[in-house]
Amino acid sequence: MKKIWLGILISVCTLLGADMSLWQKSTLNEIIKRGELRVGLEPGYLPFEMKDKKGNVIGFDVDLAREMAKAMGVKLKLVPTSWDGLIPGLVTEKFDIIISGMTISQERNLRVNFVEPYIVVGQSLLVKKGLEKGVKSYKDLDKPELTLVTKFGVSAEYAAKRLFKNAKLKTYDTEAEAVQEVLNGKADMFIFDLPFNVAFMAQKGQGYLVHLDTSLTYEPLGWAIKKGDPDFLNWLNHFLAQIKHDGTYDELYERWFVDNKWLEKIQ
Repeated sequence: MKKIWLGILISVCTLLGADMSLWQKSTLNEIIKRGELRVGLEPGYLPFEMKDKKGNVIGFDVDLAREMAKAMGVKLKLVPTSWDGLIPGLVTEKFDIIISGMTISQERNLRVNFVEPYIVVGQSLLVKKGLEKGVKSYKDLDKPELTLVTKFGVSAEYAAKRLFKNAKLKTYDTEAEAVQEVLNGKADMFIFDLPFNVAFMAQKGQGYLVHLDTSLTYEPLGWAIKKGDPDFLNWLNHFLAQIKHDGTYDELYERWFVDNKWLEKIQ
């Protein structure tokens, strides 16, 4: 019997040691010791992250990151990064977390872990004025003579390829370049996340574009962290639940998605 209890004690101690080793390697532990939370993001996705007139990065995601750092008791460092460099940058530890309006997908989930979705969006269409007449569905715009544009390598491109089989598809490095093609008359329609399209209409689209605001897809957005880090994932999920229940999340949502005063900072 003594041998059995000794074996159990050794097993428990081994597990406790493994748990402590896991915590020592945790990103959260590193953040606390460093005194700084490093956030990777790509400015340009209204109203999630963008640059104001002074060159500062502002937006819904930035404010969420600020609350996150505050809850950790550390400073916040934003690390602006090109979209295709975000996941590689996370994997190579250039930053601790991606907070950049990233759609949760199975493909991305093979490389990173996602916190529970913090917002759900869908793709919608901005079309040149006059093109919306008689349109009852996006299918009415799926014609060979029409050109659809979007940003390369994002969920909008994948949705465009899945939904539009006949219209010509062109992609660009940024969403701003793509939608500008419609404004310039070089393309007919632009597909992208609905919040961006709402913000763009308020900023530049009035009188030139029409927003067909029925969501074409269901897309949960999530914060991404490195794989194999249960302590960080646990903390972030609880942080998200907390701010959604104490009014913090609603206050920030109101600031960026309901009130449009922030437009004055970027126009």
